[in-house]
Amino acid sequence: MFSTILVRRLGAAINAERHELGPALAGFALFFCLFSGYFMLRPIRESMGIMAGVENLQWLFTATFVVMLVAVPLFAWLSSRVPRIHFVSWVYGFFCLNLLAFAVLFQMSEENVWLARTFYVWISVYNLFVVSVAWSLMADVFDSQQAKRLFAFIAAGASVGGLVGPAMSALLVGLVGESGLVLLAGVLLGIALALKAPLMRWREVGGAGRPGAVKAEISRKPVAGNPFSGLTRVLQSSYLLAIAAFVVLLATVTTFLYFEQARLVAERFPDRDAQIRVFGIIDVIVQAGALLSQLFITGRIAQKLGVRVLLAIVPLLVGVGFIGLALAPTFAMLAALMIVRRIGEYAFVRPGREMLFAPLDAESKYKAKNFIDTVVYRAGDALSGWVKSFLDLLGQGAVLVALVGAGCALLWGALGWYLGRQADEMSRQDAPEATAVVGP
Repeated sequence: MFSTILVRRLGAAINAERHELGPALAGFALFFCLFSGYFMLRPIRESMGIMAGVENLQWLFTATFVVMLVAVPLFAWLSSRVPRIHFVSWVYGFFCLNLLAFAVLFQMSEENVWLARTFYVWISVYNLFVVSVAWSLMADVFDSQQAKRLFAFIAAGASVGGLVGPAMSALLVGLVGESGLVLLAGVLLGIALALKAPLMRWREVGGAGRPGAVKAEISRKPVAGNPFSGLTRVLQSSYLLAIAAFVVLLATVTTFLYFEQARLVAERFPDRDAQIRVFGIIDVIVQAGALLSQLFITGRIAQKLGVRVLLAIVPLLVGVGFIGLALAPTFAMLAALMIVRRIGEYAFVRPGREMLFAPLDAESKYKAKNFIDTVVYRAGDALSGWVKSFLDLLGQGAVLVALVGAGCALLWGALGWYLGRQADEMSRQDAPEATAVVGP
């Protein structure tokens, strides 16, 4: 009796039906493992970016984009030959081996500049791939109506992981060193891989693969298409092109703030331990704020006001913040704006962005989505990195960067409103069929 009441109350708290509770918790745990591992390594990555030279960051962003151009066709080729039910296993298994290799290299030499640059580029690729694949899995498992109710809670697993990861890094780095943290991240990635199996099993009976669900596709077949079908799929769809433009603007705003953060932290905190501490504190604040928003705000906004509000409100706030930065270009103002942007991205923009893919077919969810999440995102990074360097050469300081950033943020918000309205319309079209299958 007590367990029944507990299940009912927990389901009500996270907007889950009784049969959805287990998969929602599995999704939460999967993201917790991914982000715990990544945020253990993130402070190391940031300090290595500074070690490699703040003036070289645009080159590291460009190198990351080039690596993406090579990796994405291989990723698409693999998805065309491996059934979707096994695809995540191949991708995560490959990255587990990568983490093991880096653990060995860090044990051999931690102060090598080229190792620092390689790790910086690699983890930038790693993070986008493992997160993109995880959200592709979620969009495959849950239909569009379930996504609106459950994606905020599932994304909260990332925020909890983002809180636990930096704490584990601070507690364990003195005991196990950087190589030990990399190895532990590999173990957490392996646990995330194990959580994939129950999600795909449930998909066939209670999720997007159930009989009668919108655009159900057999998960035991590979995704259709060729190694370049992600690109062609995007070029053929105005909806996917709009998502790609949304991601480019997101990357531009993020890069402008990131470069300013790196410059100011390098100036004010020359010691490497102090840099890691500053980055860790910002991460903790961001993840705590994102977690509270995901648990109590995001899902309710998505249900009552729609995806369009999730995707537009944060760019509007960031645009206002850029104007504030132009008026008062201080580290405190920049840190506050970084925190607002990152909380908003994790709590509102990222779940809302993933909701855009829930009504689409498997080729869009895996190939087009991965192309947008990796190549398009890193292209936006690389391009905006060089634009930022050009703006710095003009000698106007943070003021000009802030004004350009404000313009990009406002355009980003307008595009988010348009895309969210499109997704809300598709979700309404899917609702009657979903209701007929799972009941009122």
